[in-house]
Amino acid sequence: MRSLLEWTLTAIREESSDFSWMEEYRYDWVPVIHSTLERLLEGQAMLVVTDPGRRWFEHYILNTINNPAKERPFLPIFSLRSLFQNLQSLDNHERLSLFEDMLDITYPQGYFFWYIGDGGHPYAKLSFRTEHNFQWLINEAINGNLVLRDSDPLLDIKLLQLYRLFEHSVEAAVFGQVELT
Repeated sequence: MRSLLEWTLTAIREESSDFSWMEEYRYDWVPVIHSTLERLLEGQAMLVVTDPGRRWFEHYILNTINNPAKERPFLPIFSLRSLFQNLQSLDNHERLSLFEDMLDITYPQGYFFWYIGDGGHPYAKLSFRTEHNFQWLINEAINGNLVLRDSDPLLDIKLLQLYRLFEHSVEAAVFGQVELT
């Protein structure tokens, strides 16, 4: 069994697309993915939400993550928008608290957010309310989170590459190829 850091470097280098840009970010990636993998394997639900500009990516994730052709256990990854259609109405502390109470009841083993998008969007603020969320922030540098730039002409490609690395990381964890302790 290999360390997650060592496994990640190998996975980046073996990727057939130009993924070399990720080598320098792997030290930021590994602690974040490590925590995410632990929580998923503990049975916590991951609630995916994006800003409007990345909605296409949310659909892509949700349509591919639990594809039966992957021949691995299904993961508790769900759309936050599908769970709560009035997400945009969570505009004050009281409503956010009621929403969090609902999530606590719905997911007694725990939950966390996978937010992808602009760091200034209200959905980002929702994911900032609790610790240990999986955040792919755009234009917002916060310690412990992956940061991308909206001005990057390859942003969409990088999101897809990161998703591929995420999926490979999940499979490595599920099948015991990496050490998470």
